[in-house]
Amino acid sequence: MKRFWRDVAVQEQAGGWGISLDERPVRTPGRVPLLVPTPGLIEAIAQEWRAVETDIDPRAMPLTGLANAAIDRIAPDPAAFARALAAYGASDLLCYRADAPAPLADRQRAAWDSVLDWARGRYDVHFALAIGVMPVTQPAATLERLGDAIAARSPFELAPLSVVVTITGSLVLALALIEGAADADSVWTAANIDEDWQAEMWGEDSLATQSRAVRSAEYTAANTFLALLNV
Repeated sequence: MKRFWRDVAVQEQAGGWGISLDERPVRTPGRVPLLVPTPGLIEAIAQEWRAVETDIDPRAMPLTGLANAAIDRIAPDPAAFARALAAYGASDLLCYRADAPAPLADRQRAAWDSVLDWARGRYDVHFALAIGVMPVTQPAATLERLGDAIAARSPFELAPLSVVVTITGSLVLALALIEGAADADSVWTAANIDEDWQAEMWGEDSLATQSRAVRSAEYTAANTFLALLNV
């Protein structure tokens, strides 16, 4: 699809903030008005549309994509979407530890233990830790409380949180991020400890590097979206 508009305008409307292309309101792929809760977010989305030169490339418009997901995919049944994210708590990255080599295990403890300690105090939960890849069962109360925490989030929070959870493999890291217990850089570092270790030991693989760049861009967009929900 090629660019067909000249002007992109931001407008406050009943129910939120939207954009128009040559005075025609933008809609989601589901044909629902694209309305977001904050002026900062809609301005950033408008900039994505202004930046289109000839062809529309959804990959270059991640904030628009996240807004579309919040409206079309999540808002119709946010509880079901939240349950799918909550399932990550049963196999959270932070609960699976290396037994060797010792320097890798030390890195995991240094980056992960403090986040689990925060979650224990914040939600009054306990975690079962596994050494290696054999599955471990988390307490039912832990899964329930973490599930309640994610279910309390709005569709516009769940859309970027979904990216964070799936990229990091950790529901706990995502909750720490949105509650301000960890910043975006520390969460990214914590999530990539194993990958970074492998690269240090065996060198970087070109395909892995490309994949990481894609994930990094998606992660950055998700964090930008979350930040703009408060602007």
